[in-house]
Amino acid sequence: MWVLKLGGSLLGSPELPRWLDQLVKVSDGKVVIVPGGGLFANTVRDAQRLTQVSDACAHELALIAMDQFGLLMQGMNQGLVTASSELEIAERSWQHRAIIWLPSKMVLADGHISRNWQITSDSISAWLARKLSAEYLVLVKSAPLATYRELSPVDGRILSQHGLLDPCFPGYINEDGFHTYLLNKHDYDVFAHGLTLPSMYEKGIQIV
Repeated sequence: MWVLKLGGSLLGSPELPRWLDQLVKVSDGKVVIVPGGGLFANTVRDAQRLTQVSDACAHELALIAMDQFGLLMQGMNQGLVTASSELEIAERSWQHRAIIWLPSKMVLADGHISRNWQITSDSISAWLARKLSAEYLVLVKSAPLATYRELSPVDGRILSQHGLLDPCFPGYINEDGFHTYLLNKHDYDVFAHGLTLPSMYEKGIQIV
């Protein structure tokens, strides 16, 4: 199983529909897409500033923002299906579908997850990868990655310090069984030949 997070910054970019098209073609029930928050989460930040609601309330709203981006992506490509529980993910996988995970239900049910802005869709993706016993976690971002590509593999703590990952992320990948990679939004052809690793080794930044 592959867990692949599409950052909210891809919303409105020409690369997003290309990623979705590619993943629908190759998924065969083996890819679960995690949506970022994007402008939906930014709206939550604005609303918190206006109302001074707690971080816990904002966290819940930000998870719903991820749901919204997921529903939007499903609306962009009818080859995608949504799932909001482990059972639904398993059912869609058996049906060989390309799956978009709507995270709010599962994440809010886990009382061990911090309810603040320190944890974002990055860590939530890693949490899901652990939950599903996935083999690979891939984070797709808009930020330039050329400098880090030369250093691969890169310590997740460094990427957190540089603002590419949230502060909680390194704790979610330590000593877990899945392999973690970072890709740029322009790398949508990485799966042009299916869910294989050679292109990932060439273009991806391994996070350790």
